[in-house]
Amino acid sequence: MRPILRKEAAVENGTATLDRTIAEAQNGSAEARESLVKAYLPFILKVASKVTRKYLRVGLDDEVSVGLMAFDEAITHYDSRKGKSFLSFSETVMRRRLADYFRRESQTQREIPFSSFAVEEDADEDDPAEFVGERQAILNHVSDVEAQERKEEIARFKNLLEEYGISFADLVEASPKHKDARMRAMQVAKLVATRPDLREYLIKKKNLPLAELARCVPVSRKTIERQRKYIIAIAIILLDEFVYLKEYVDRF
Repeated sequence: MRPILRKEAAVENGTATLDRTIAEAQNGSAEARESLVKAYLPFILKVASKVTRKYLRVGLDDEVSVGLMAFDEAITHYDSRKGKSFLSFSETVMRRRLADYFRRESQTQREIPFSSFAVEEDADEDDPAEFVGERQAILNHVSDVEAQERKEEIARFKNLLEEYGISFADLVEASPKHKDARMRAMQVAKLVATRPDLREYLIKKKNLPLAELARCVPVSRKTIERQRKYIIAIAIILLDEFVYLKEYVDRF
């Protein structure tokens, strides 16, 4: 076997082994879950350090604990069928949980009484004012990263929509005007995203199985047809790892 082919085979085998271990962890194997955390601890530290922009130590820095819990959450919710690698997915989850952590920390520090800032000359280096400034700087950095990720996510969503012949302008026009109608359309989209036969039809045909959907949901075929582009867009968000756009869907 040529070197390049051997390398590709090794990558495929490694991916298959990782997916198998994740599946075991999701099925309740504490040993599999622990082995994943242990194997990817350097990766977890790398991501957390990149977000916080400082050297982190296991057992000493809270950010490491946040990263570990986020990685564990990623193991639970990862779905290889959605096409995104586990490392990419877990990094997204860790970034978001660290951002949530810093927002909570920032809010807590805003509530420190002014008396806490009265520091004597021989005070230790844990200056509350410096701590707040450091946390705010990290939070600003995380916000900048999130803004860039949102921009990239929207661009990727736009490209996917184009494969289905849908533009953002189409979505504005097709979006149900009333909340009840939007909720019904969301339910149809969730059915499409979760039922294998409907999902396969959508991906292959780039359209909705209108007749089948009309039999499965309490919505007329005419209504489904009118909301077709909106339903497809929501299904695409659910099928892919659109972390930020999914927040919109989760509100319903």
